[in-house]
Amino acid sequence: MTEFVIWRLLQIVPVLLGITLVAFLAFYYTPGDPVSLMLGEVATEDVAERIRTRLGLDQPAYMQYLLFLGGLLQGDLGTSYLSRLPVTTTLLPALKATFQLTGAALLLAIVIGVPIGIIAAIRRARFLDYFLMSVSIAGISAPVFWIGMLLIYVFALQLRILPTGGSESPESIILPMLTLGIFVSATLARMTRSCMLEVLGQDYIRTARAKGLSETTVYVKHALRNASIPIVTTIGLQFGNLMGGSILTETVFAWPGIGRVVVQAIFQRDAPTVQGGIVIIGIMFSLINLAVDLLYAKLDPAVRYAADDED
Repeated sequence: MTEFVIWRLLQIVPVLLGITLVAFLAFYYTPGDPVSLMLGEVATEDVAERIRTRLGLDQPAYMQYLLFLGGLLQGDLGTSYLSRLPVTTTLLPALKATFQLTGAALLLAIVIGVPIGIIAAIRRARFLDYFLMSVSIAGISAPVFWIGMLLIYVFALQLRILPTGGSESPESIILPMLTLGIFVSATLARMTRSCMLEVLGQDYIRTARAKGLSETTVYVKHALRNASIPIVTTIGLQFGNLMGGSILTETVFAWPGIGRVVVQAIFQRDAPTVQGGIVIIGIMFSLINLAVDLLYAKLDPAVRYAADDED
């Protein structure tokens, strides 16, 4: 197991290097002068040149990238062009807020989506199955921002029981959590149903029933456990997608997450903040995929053995 973990960690290294390169080039080749943005139109050329030299912007592209990479290795994401503060002072609190939102939304999606998928598989080709899958299709098809605005209209404007946005009170997380959770739960429900149907047709399920085991034991201990790997894959991918894709939800609800901070930095052309946000999201996505791989190996040792054989 230790060798499996080390091998997966080594595979992350080139991925992270690629992420840092993309993050750097995204703004290096974007038109515009960041120094002019920082100083405004009243600054003289001499002052601008001194700022460029201090920031290393007068260096060739490869040297700027190496400086950027060296800072990352020391935990330094740079300094914001606008606030003149370290990028980490802005992004780390935003990352915590995003974790709170996506973690709550994913937990809600698992609690709702997985049981719905199991029930639909058990009641296959019956009214309940058709109804639950129709609702799931509606949840997947509806745009996230539309779901968010609908929830705001109903619960904030009409019923006046929840705030429209922000993070000033504990209730503020409910609407954005529901917005993301509804979409992900619909995806999990369909995946769980599909995996359960495939497993329920296997011979060992019929053998378990022939032994006189209860239906609950058959469904949970035998069927769900053996169908868990694709479900875990979907959960891991959805968590990663939520980390990087909650931008619309955070914007609609004014939630102070990393996606909203990065979008604001893009409009303000604050390159260090954008690059730092991209790198952090990429690192989180890679670590989530690593966690999913490790969970694979825990659920199915054959996965770990297969990786060892390839080595």
